Amino acid sequence: MKRSLSKVLVVTLGLSLVLAACGKDDKKNDSSPTTAKAAKSSVPITIGSQDFQESKILAEIYAQGLKAQGYTASVKPLGASAYRKVELEAFKAGTINFAPEYAASMLEELNNKKGEATGDAKATTDKLNTYLPTVGSGLVALEPSDAVDTNAFVVTKKTSDDLGLTSLSDLATKGKTLKLGAVADCATNPNCVPGLKKVYNADFSNYTTLGAGQPIAQALEAGAITMGVLFSTDSTIAVKNFVLLKDDKHMLAADNVVPVVAKALNTAGFAEAVNKISAKLTTEELIKLNKQYDVDKADPAVIAKGFLTKEKLL
Repeated sequence: MKRSLSKVLVVTLGLSLVLAACGKDDKKNDSSPTTAKAAKSSVPITIGSQDFQESKILAEIYAQGLKAQGYTASVKPLGASAYRKVELEAFKAGTINFAPEYAASMLEELNNKKGEATGDAKATTDKLNTYLPTVGSGLVALEPSDAVDTNAFVVTKKTSDDLGLTSLSDLATKGKTLKLGAVADCATNPNCVPGLKKVYNADFSNYTTLGAGQPIAQALEAGAITMGVLFSTDSTIAVKNFVLLKDDKHMLAADNVVPVVAKALNTAGFAEAVNKISAKLTTEELIKLNKQYDVDKADPAVIAKGFLTKEKLL
């Protein structure tokens, strides 16, 4: 935590040790958390959240975690359509200056789907940082967390057993009758329809567009679709006993959660504060947090507070 310390030099030769001790107490008061908070509050942090549960939870985690370290931070919902495009426009307009992002997906958004993302989180984030300066006044990706949320192709247990489906490689021969349900950008996302075609020779271009998360899970359970694209941290996979098809040819890239911030915020002290929060995020933790939202119907702000309290970040 970056603190502002005032040093008082006592030059009067006759000053007693008692008064000197009092001077030390005054210095402690000057460096109190309240003083530190006042200094940091001059830089408001506005965190954009996309319209799905995990983004909402992550935005609250970073906002509350930064507040606890003396920053002024708030969450700004970005609406329900064209997720990342709306976020980038908000960055350019200056209405947000922070967003919890996903390294591989953000990179492929900015590089026009060149396929530069790999399974290496650091290498993918480093590559992302070569594109981010072109957005508005410039953005920076900080350290990626250990939490990975990538596309997960799932089927029901019955479908898996009936067709013998266990991996994405099986789709080319055993999955031709499957009906895919996915979000709108699956058509251009290299980790979705294009990747299935390129890596697994499976054509699902004629898929059903559905809302992310629960709408897809509900359609799969009801039989309206027979394969769905969920997030790998979606607790519904475990709750509904869906079978996650193994990515046996490593199509999916490193979609680690990574904070993306305006370049002006990227000071050593701020990066340290953000990285302190990111270090506590894991895939397993995100599954638990998402379950609280999906199953327990808890509010994102309440979920975030519980997580930060457990991790001793509040």
